[in-house]
Amino acid sequence: MTSSQDSSLWQHSCQETVATKPLTGVTTADLLVIGGGYTGCSAALKAAELGAEVCLLEAEEFGYGGSGRNVGLANAGLWLPPNEIEARLGTEHASRLSTELAAAPDLVYGLIEKHKISCEATRQGTLHCAHASAGMRDLEERYNQLRANGAPVELLPADEAQKRVGTDQIHGALFDPRAGTIQPLGYAKGLARAAAQTGARLHCSSPVVALSRDGGAWQATTANGGRVSAKKLIVATNAYAGPIKGFANPSVVPVHFFQAATKPLTPAQLEYILPGLEGCWDTGLVMSSWRLDQAGRLVIGAMGALEHFASGIHTNWLNRKTSTLFPALKDPDFEFLWSGRIAMTGEYLPKILEIDEGLACFGYSGRGIGPGTVFGSAMAEALITGNKDVLPIPTSRDHQLPVAGLRSLYYETGATLTHLVKDRI
Repeated sequence: MTSSQDSSLWQHSCQETVATKPLTGVTTADLLVIGGGYTGCSAALKAAELGAEVCLLEAEEFGYGGSGRNVGLANAGLWLPPNEIEARLGTEHASRLSTELAAAPDLVYGLIEKHKISCEATRQGTLHCAHASAGMRDLEERYNQLRANGAPVELLPADEAQKRVGTDQIHGALFDPRAGTIQPLGYAKGLARAAAQTGARLHCSSPVVALSRDGGAWQATTANGGRVSAKKLIVATNAYAGPIKGFANPSVVPVHFFQAATKPLTPAQLEYILPGLEGCWDTGLVMSSWRLDQAGRLVIGAMGALEHFASGIHTNWLNRKTSTLFPALKDPDFEFLWSGRIAMTGEYLPKILEIDEGLACFGYSGRGIGPGTVFGSAMAEALITGNKDVLPIPTSRDHQLPVAGLRSLYYETGATLTHLVKDRI
């Protein structure tokens, strides 16, 4: 198996298309959006709904980055539990953020229904699985915090969790009925299509190479000579930011992940492997995730990069992990293997950076589907209406993240060493 975006299951099964072409010539807009993932496309859609003239520039294809490569868990909330969010943001801001993101799946599935987005939308909840007894203690604490915030989560004992997942390798699970799974690339492209149908002008293969302020407006130049003059700006490149002359991309810690998908499972296997179609991830320090797609393939992955000399450690672990979880899948036959990266901040919280007549958002820490949709929509509304009270978190004026590269190396080293020794029979 080789790894590339072309070998992604999501590229293979995506049913959504959006007809765009590179930007050529000169154009103007009320709002320029840079980046065609969940954040950028939802921002373009919202701004167009509000009657603004919108131009969105994507360097590659829509959903090319993390939006089209992730496992497709549409979760409520963030990776951090509520009390840790409160410790970082304070009670008022944490309550606002948690409330907004608790409703994120409603927004995601509502947009899917409204715009008839073909993305295998399945809202059967998610299972946060305890990989060990210590993981179950962590889930108990999360359960108490989430219930205190009104979340309708359930703490499942080992026997119930094992029955739902189809494995005896977990020690319990936290079930969240608000969440579900989607075909992530289909959702990203569907948002782009909806934005275009609502009036936004979208251009793929149009990387912005220069950005400046001139005459009270943003001036952007693309690699193929296109130019945009816009009153407002949203930068939504997250972990896939390219160099832009005149603009300093926000500093983030890039963390790599990989996914693989088996051939469709047999009817007998599907009777006990995730029969309820929940999406799963675990409490391991180096987290892994798994789910089924609409065709019955098992999609499984974890943190780790496939573009270095030790990548074989990750792929060897992938075989062991799958066989350990589901012994009937010994020596799994993977059809697809792909990888991507996410962006993290030092606080493991997303950030909105305020720039002159514009906003930049980044740092979802692997929770891009719900938060990206919420933050993109909110930023567009804030800029078009002038009401920044709609933003889920306060803006920042600057963001420094020292030794981001070393932090990224730390995470990759930890993932590699973990996968070297874990799940050996």
